[in-house]
Amino acid sequence: MFGTTYWTIRDVVRPEMNPFSRATTGDDAGFDDWDAFVPENLPDPGPFLAGHDLLDGAAHVDFHRLTRELFEQRGVYDATFGYNLAKLSLDRRHPDAGFRYAIDADDPTVLRAEFTPTTEFCPQADALVKGSFRAWNGLSDRHEYDIVRVRVHPSHHQADPLNETLERLERELRETGRVPGDDRERADDAGVESPF
Repeated sequence: MFGTTYWTIRDVVRPEMNPFSRATTGDDAGFDDWDAFVPENLPDPGPFLAGHDLLDGAAHVDFHRLTRELFEQRGVYDATFGYNLAKLSLDRRHPDAGFRYAIDADDPTVLRAEFTPTTEFCPQADALVKGSFRAWNGLSDRHEYDIVRVRVHPSHHQADPLNETLERLERELRETGRVPGDDRERADDAGVESPF
């Protein structure tokens, strides 16, 4: 009885059951193409983007394609749907959810990103926007902006406290030059491989 294994780890842990699996199923029938700009399947820009130079067409597509790569590298995944968060903007089931972007009217080195979750009570909103902020700003050598400012659309019931947290992260980044809470950056500086 003891000391005998009756099953293997492979039998217990099945990769296809992992909601965070990076494998693709090839079934993208319900999604817009990564190279297409389909405004009717994107959220309307909210107040954080008002009065700024909204990215649309090829500019939106190019930055969003880069977003997919950065989120993949940093593991910014939507646990509900089990896919890279950038894919939410392509999901036709949720045409009012995802990211919109705008170049800051007063400073073209600043990009504004506004996240609209699928529901006003999205329990993941905090982790998703912080993860997005850390991915964009922790890998800032991959894009042309000095900082990507992130906000949650006011349709979320906790938008005010979430946005206050994001403002604090921005201030810390500007003051220290480091992305707050970015364990990968600290691990790189210490010369060790990050577990994330």
